[in-house]
Amino acid sequence: MGTIPGTIETNRKPPMTIPLRHFVVGLVFLFAGVLVGVVTVVDAVPGFPTLAHVHLLLAGWICITIMGAMTQFVPVWSGVALHSRRLANVQLALVAVGLAGFATALVLNALSWLVPFGGLMLAGFWTFVYNVGRTMASIDAYDVTERHFLLSLGFFVVLTPLGLLLAVDFTTPVFAGGQVGRSDVVAAHATVAVFGAVLTTVYGALYQLGTMFTQTELHGVDEYLRVVEELGHPVGVALLAIGRVADVTLLAQVGAVSVLGAALAFSAILGRRLSEMQVAWTPMHTRYAVVVPGLAAWALLTAPAWLRAPTAPKHLLGAAGTVHLLVLGTVGFVVLGTLYHVVPFVVWVDQYSDRLGLEDVPMIDDLYDDRIAATDATLLVSGTVGLVASAWFRLPDPIRLVGGVLVGLGVVVFGANMLSVVRDHSPHSLGLILFGSLDPRRRPPTSAEPPVDE
Repeated sequence: MGTIPGTIETNRKPPMTIPLRHFVVGLVFLFAGVLVGVVTVVDAVPGFPTLAHVHLLLAGWICITIMGAMTQFVPVWSGVALHSRRLANVQLALVAVGLAGFATALVLNALSWLVPFGGLMLAGFWTFVYNVGRTMASIDAYDVTERHFLLSLGFFVVLTPLGLLLAVDFTTPVFAGGQVGRSDVVAAHATVAVFGAVLTTVYGALYQLGTMFTQTELHGVDEYLRVVEELGHPVGVALLAIGRVADVTLLAQVGAVSVLGAALAFSAILGRRLSEMQVAWTPMHTRYAVVVPGLAAWALLTAPAWLRAPTAPKHLLGAAGTVHLLVLGTVGFVVLGTLYHVVPFVVWVDQYSDRLGLEDVPMIDDLYDDRIAATDATLLVSGTVGLVASAWFRLPDPIRLVGGVLVGLGVVVFGANMLSVVRDHSPHSLGLILFGSLDPRRRPPTSAEPPVDE
């Protein structure tokens, strides 16, 4: 049986097109990132394909999805009005154009274009921080999700100028001869981006989603684990980043222990929510269930490497061979699972919420195809296992290629399922969602609504 939103402030939501634009553009970057990753295995991409692959997935798919989700759900969850709808559209345009140009410049080795396109990305992310920050300024008291979101905004402010400095350094040496080298800044940038901006947002969102959509509450040991995560994670990220940029091993080790301990604590919290779930299983829960062992395995496998050498470049995102566990098996599956609810939710609220009780309407989980969801889950899990195994056991490149192809197919199937929700249930065409300007007070009439005379 599908779900219906409960007591949420849907009257505070921005127009449907704003978050959907972010999600659709994020999917485009996901497709592009997977494609670049697959062809990189066969050495068919010139320039700096690995950097392009990483930025397309992290800055493109994940961060743009975060931007759209925060823009939609901070007003909904917190009961406040979005500061500016116009800025929400501006942030997407700046980041999307900047990232597309940035990734293209990396692939074509046109390094002189990295700075202007990187500047556009910085402007877009800072616009997002300003808009959501101003929105949250009107909240009287912050809950655990809102506190995580505020910290995440701070991490976005820090990571973007570090990234721009690195772009400048490609053509104009910035770090040559200094005490802080380029590799140190790369380590700090990646630490603040992945563990700071992204993982902090993931934790914060799942405190809300993990309880709301399992119909459970934190209790008992959960409260102690929450304190471990909420204090340990941001402090650990800061210490790990500072220790890496300053090349102070002890400081980085303390930060590493805090980040890993927080990851294990949060994995236990999410696992307990799923084990106590009071509602029917959905594709969202399936993907969250992958996150629990994925996050825990990443932390346990990474611990020895980070305790020995947390500043080593090969241990940037964890122990060698565990990167896919973190980026795809944890963050990726959180985003995929959340989109399996968020996209149908946004469409359902816009199209069906005001007709509830007046006529038969579908539930949120009825908007997508369950069989297609099962197919993309099988492909994505199989592909992720293949990528992790090939990296951990140093298997031949063909195995890694098969894993990448399976992930790519899973992404295509997932994207088709989500886009079908928009196509079949939204009154707005995909082109209008992406490029149109809709009056949020009006929508095209449905079969149950007569057109309004002008």
